[in-house]
Amino acid sequence: MTSAFDGLKKRPAAAWTGVAVIALVLAVLPFFLAAQFGTAWVRISNLAILFILLALGLNIVVGFAGLLDLGYVAFYAVGAYAYALLASPHFDIHWPFWAILPIGAAVAALFGILLGAPTLKLRGDYLAIVTLGFGEIIRIILNNLSRPINITNGPQGISRIDPFRIGGFDFSSSQQILGLPFSGPIKYYYLLLVVLVLVIFVNLRLQNSRIGRAWEAVREDEVAARAMGIDTTRIKLLAFAMGASFGGVAGGMFAAIQGFISPESFKLVESVMVLAMVVLGGMGNIWGVILGAVLLSFVPEILRFGVDPAQRALFGRTLVEPEVIRMLIFGFALVLVMILRPGGLWPSPVRRRELASRDGEVGR
Repeated sequence: MTSAFDGLKKRPAAAWTGVAVIALVLAVLPFFLAAQFGTAWVRISNLAILFILLALGLNIVVGFAGLLDLGYVAFYAVGAYAYALLASPHFDIHWPFWAILPIGAAVAALFGILLGAPTLKLRGDYLAIVTLGFGEIIRIILNNLSRPINITNGPQGISRIDPFRIGGFDFSSSQQILGLPFSGPIKYYYLLLVVLVLVIFVNLRLQNSRIGRAWEAVREDEVAARAMGIDTTRIKLLAFAMGASFGGVAGGMFAAIQGFISPESFKLVESVMVLAMVVLGGMGNIWGVILGAVLLSFVPEILRFGVDPAQRALFGRTLVEPEVIRMLIFGFALVLVMILRPGGLWPSPVRRRELASRDGEVGR
């Protein structure tokens, strides 16, 4: 798959044709889903884009810098609560979204630095345990920060969160635009696509910059990177801050789209799911991470809607709960992919070379 992608670089006409086809498919996708399957699948598509944003943010930490992070959902929660507190009746503050999202990203980046600073000397399993604990600490704080001063409203969460608005244009309401019916989810879909394109552009620029090469050096050999004059402390903190900022933006958009958030939306399983997207797609490869996020967002939902009808068609009744079978098939598929493709479905060129050299050593 990587060689095919490299081949497209040598044929720009074919590459631009492919980009045009993908853009056309993405442009008509929400209307097709709404007409054929209902608005629920447009909402699923929106959540899939949010997961892509999260996976791209985590890929900076895990894929570029090689720092295992199991508490990434904490930054997602920080961004969501930053938006909810500044755009809801909870404190009777209603700032515009374009002012809150940068604040959420900055606060999440600050929390990323707070997480990264005490863990600079940790690697591997030890770093994973600390980041896991950090994610749970944030969730527990949000769950209990309702007394003596009610800041987060505890487990009841924050409701009636303001949707995105630009002047009189409300992203949560339905209206006719150019003769086409645009529902709230469809409006958010196109906004999320614009944000996703910007995030992909930033990721590509970071990957090919001096900072991206420094992250790669730290990932491969931190001692050698330090010997070459790279300030590993600053570079690792920058990775945590940049990755966290993307999580904060995604959290703010999640809060606006849902209109309600609570600590239960930010459990450990969300961090594990995002990490699985990065690993499945291919750590360090932006396009592989996007592929992994799309698959792990849509395949479980397809199984959710398909398992029960399949059982009724085969056996006349439901023998096993659809959720159990869905997770069983899902888990088995992940294990199978990791056995057959240890570098992910679309590994980065560096990761592909590492696996090839390792297989060569084993063969000798």
